Amino acid sequence: MKIIADSKIPFLKGVFEPYGVVVEYYAGNEIAPEVVKDADALIVRTRTRCDKSLLQGSSVKFIATATIGFDHIDTDFCAKNGIVWKNALGCNSTSVMQYVASALIRLSIKYNLNFAETTLGIVGVGNVGSKVARMASELGMKVMLNDPPRAREEGKEKFVSLDEMAGKADIITFHVPLIKGGADNTFHLFNETLVSKIKPEAIIINTARGEVISGKILKRALKEKRIKAAVLDVWENEPAVDTDLLSLVDIATPHIAGYSLDGKVNGTAMSVNAVSEFFNLKLKNWYPQEIPCPKNTTIELDCSGFTLQQIVGKAILFTYDVLHDDNRFRETVTSFEFQRNNYPVRREFGTFKVKLANADSRQYNVLKELGFKVVV
Repeated sequence: MKIIADSKIPFLKGVFEPYGVVVEYYAGNEIAPEVVKDADALIVRTRTRCDKSLLQGSSVKFIATATIGFDHIDTDFCAKNGIVWKNALGCNSTSVMQYVASALIRLSIKYNLNFAETTLGIVGVGNVGSKVARMASELGMKVMLNDPPRAREEGKEKFVSLDEMAGKADIITFHVPLIKGGADNTFHLFNETLVSKIKPEAIIINTARGEVISGKILKRALKEKRIKAAVLDVWENEPAVDTDLLSLVDIATPHIAGYSLDGKVNGTAMSVNAVSEFFNLKLKNWYPQEIPCPKNTTIELDCSGFTLQQIVGKAILFTYDVLHDDNRFRETVTSFEFQRNNYPVRREFGTFKVKLANADSRQYNVLKELGFKVVV
């Protein structure tokens, strides 16, 4: 059996080899037709386009992508040619939630936002959007949800239209897959029509896919001050980035919202287990034994004289400050892929212990609900 794998998928090397499997590792953009011709399986990331041009005439039977998104896989071609594929659904959803939480804290500091008086609109309420909704609610924000597929299936009671959200939300964050065309089209979901309905003081966050937002329209909206600000982790035509747009947004990062080490490991594990199950290998419920941690995973906070928003904000930024990634990106915007491939260790809230002094029950409970290990 032969597997072709992306060389940047962490903890993967050496996992399959003891079971008599031949594994060849390549950079994602080096996985070409001649490479996969005699492979049984692929383990990839978003940078490998799995379509007819790659797969035609190959012996590939199974594709595992160590990512939530699967718009890099031509699912129609796979279906017609008997190729089974599997994405790592939800693998980095907590990581993206952490990114959005950090961005919200930074935005609140810059614009003096009181979360109790702020409405967050969430477009797409799947694995990621649901966790962002819970986090925002814990921070005291009012939450509005937009998810047409879920509204059709579950009823419209807890969902709103995008038009209604646009007129009421102070911040709108996108967490949808990229779908081009059809009833649930998300391509250029942020467009001139939507801008015309958005509050001028609104802030836009996109950690979904670059093409969900029209960069041209966003750039114009920011220049004309039709919206207040934007946070972009994903870009149209990435890794090429519109530097004019980058100069206008408050926070800019190179598609790393889901790049916590926890999220990456989850993606690897889900891919390994999917391949193992499909080919009936003896590798069961695999997960790495030791995952690196930052030097300091203990957060000590004296809550005297601080609001809940301030206390939680300190804890969130201790685990991850999105401005560090923003600064690195702006310094060398042309190193988009290098920064993704060499991303520093970031761990999620659950890795950190928070020692609270003079805390009330609300502060304790919110931090615990966010996933921190809390002691007093």
